[in-house]
Amino acid sequence: MAAFFTVVLLIWTAMNVYVFWRISSIPAIAHVPRTALVVAGVILWGSYIAGRILSHRGIQSLAAPLEWIGSYWLGVIFLLLVSLIAVEIITGFGFLLPQQAATWRWYAAVAAGALSVIALVQGFRAPAISSYEVRLAGLPSALDGTVVAVATDMHVGETIGGSWLARRVDQIQLLRPDLIILGGDIVEGDKDAREVIGAFWRLSAPLGVFAVTGNHEFYAGVEASVRFLEGTGIQVLRDRWVELRPGLVLAGVDDLTARRQYGEHGNFVQQALAGRPNPAATVFVSHTPWHVEKARDLGTGLMLSGHTHAGQIWPFVYLVRIQYPFVSGKYDLSGMTLFVCRGTGTWGPRMRLWRRSEILRITLRAA
Repeated sequence: MAAFFTVVLLIWTAMNVYVFWRISSIPAIAHVPRTALVVAGVILWGSYIAGRILSHRGIQSLAAPLEWIGSYWLGVIFLLLVSLIAVEIITGFGFLLPQQAATWRWYAAVAAGALSVIALVQGFRAPAISSYEVRLAGLPSALDGTVVAVATDMHVGETIGGSWLARRVDQIQLLRPDLIILGGDIVEGDKDAREVIGAFWRLSAPLGVFAVTGNHEFYAGVEASVRFLEGTGIQVLRDRWVELRPGLVLAGVDDLTARRQYGEHGNFVQQALAGRPNPAATVFVSHTPWHVEKARDLGTGLMLSGHTHAGQIWPFVYLVRIQYPFVSGKYDLSGMTLFVCRGTGTWGPRMRLWRRSEILRITLRAA
C-alpha cells in the first residue's frame, strides 16, 4: 500500500506541475505573478491530502472545506490535463505551431471549463434506474419474478451526505425489491459517514439487505467498516454464502482489488462459493469485477460488481479498461450473466461526464 500511494502521489504531483506550467503560458494568465500561481498550485495540490489528514484527526471544521476543494480540483484538473494534451498533439507540443500554441491552450482551458460544468450537472442528477431481466439456471419457479435492487459505490460521508442518501433509499424502496444488494464502497470511512447513515435503517426487503466490502472499506479499516455497516442492519457477506430461500443462494467476497494491494493471497472466490446447496441458483457479489470466469466455472449464474464507476469522468474510462476489462453494463458469459454497475454515487467530485450514476433493478426469471 505504501508503494501504491507513493505512485499515486507522484502522478498527482506531475499532473499539477504540468497543468500549471502549461496554463502559465496562456496570455490571460501570463500576467499573473509567478509566486501567486505557485501558491495557488500548492494549495490545490495539497488540499485533499490535508483534508484527509485533518479528518482522521477529528478536525472536521477544517477538513471538510479542504476535502471539498481538493475533490473538485481532482475533476477539473483531469479535464484540463486531457484538453491540454489534445492541444499538444495538435500543435506538436508547440513546435509545429509555436505562434498559435498559447492561444490553443486557452481554447483547451475554456473547453475544460465547459466540460467541468456539464460534469457537475450530470454528477448532481439522481441516478438512473437501469432495469433488466435475467434467466437464472436453477431458480425455482416459485421465485420467478424476484426483484433485486443493486446499488454500488455510494461513497457516503465525504462529499455525499445524509440528504443524498435519504433520497437514494427512497429511490430503492420505490422499486419494491425482494432483495437489496449494496456492492461495496458504501461509506467513505466510518468517521465521515457516522452522522449521515441513519437512512440505511429504512432499507428493507423480504429477502434481506446484504452488502460486500469495497476497497474504500479496507482503506478506512475493514473490520471497523463492517461493524459500522452491520450496526445499521445490513448483513455483510465476507467470503461466504447464505441461502435466501430453498434453491436461491447469495454469496459475497471481500474486495479483490484491496486484497491485492494489501498483499493478501488466496482462492477467495472458491472459498465464498464452497459448500453451497446443489442444485441452487447462485448470485455472486464481488465489488471488483475480477475472476469472472472462475465464478462462472464454479456454477454462478449471476455475478454483480461495481468499482469502475464506468470511468466517472470521460475519457478516464479508457484507462480503467486496462485494469478492468468489464467496465460497465451487462455481459453474457457462456452461462453466466455479469452486471457491472457504473456506480450509484461518485468518488471525489460530484462530477460525471456522459455516463450518469445508476441503480440496477434486476428481475430474476426461471430458466
